[in-house]
Amino acid sequence: MKTDTTYRYPVALTIAGSDSGGGAGIQADIKTFSALGVYGASVITSITAQNTLGVRGIQAVDPEILKGQLDAVFEDITIDAVKIGMLHNKTAAEIVVGTIDKFSPSYIILDPVMISTSGNKLLQDDAIETIVRELFHRVTLVTPNIDEAEYLSGISISSEKEMGRAAEKLLEAGCHAVLMKGGHLKGKEMTDILYVENSAPVRLSTEIIETTNGHGTGCTLSSAIAAYLALGNNLPDAVRLAKEYITCAIEAGKEVRTGHGNGPLNHFFAPTPLVKIKMNKP
Repeated sequence: MKTDTTYRYPVALTIAGSDSGGGAGIQADIKTFSALGVYGASVITSITAQNTLGVRGIQAVDPEILKGQLDAVFEDITIDAVKIGMLHNKTAAEIVVGTIDKFSPSYIILDPVMISTSGNKLLQDDAIETIVRELFHRVTLVTPNIDEAEYLSGISISSEKEMGRAAEKLLEAGCHAVLMKGGHLKGKEMTDILYVENSAPVRLSTEIIETTNGHGTGCTLSSAIAAYLALGNNLPDAVRLAKEYITCAIEAGKEVRTGHGNGPLNHFFAPTPLVKIKMNKP
């Protein structure tokens, strides 16, 4: 039988807030997807007024529009991986849970955005319980920073041993895998540790990079993991490759001045053209 060869792009979807300063949120996610050769789609959960100095205001997107965005994307485009960022309120979290159950995406990375790099709280209290109860067990990986891991686990973290204890708490709470990000710990290395249920931890370390440009690191790392999953890698490899990518992005942007505060990374230090996946249609 004669067949016609067609192609599609690997697709990653970000469900997150918008950063008007361009360094974090959906802007960082789309930049990361694009830099890694993955087509990026986006669903905006909230709009922020922010820059490199901090967040000035947050406006949640109307629930009907939020659901409309999700349905429109999933009903039309093949989604290979999903990254979930800021879900500002309980309603947004519930809508995302319903979407996951309806469309069953293969990979979901949850970055539980609660506290920004500049110290601003980004999440309403009523959303946290829903995220823990309803999202933790539905996603592939959760990627908290130290502040978020402390808040979610109730454990004070100042060492890798305490990172492990906090990760155990999160796994007990329903997570299938947790990437504990140790960038805020004191030391000569930036160490992240991947904890997967019923598997040995995977430790990923790099030397500390001296820079004031760390805005959007969490968003970038989680979206890079989603991108590498969309490209066909398994979870440990996706995390390792994402760690390598973000380290290079920080290094490439460490001396560049953008704004007057905590600047962004250089997402496009070595961009990859959009990858094409072969599709055989009879």
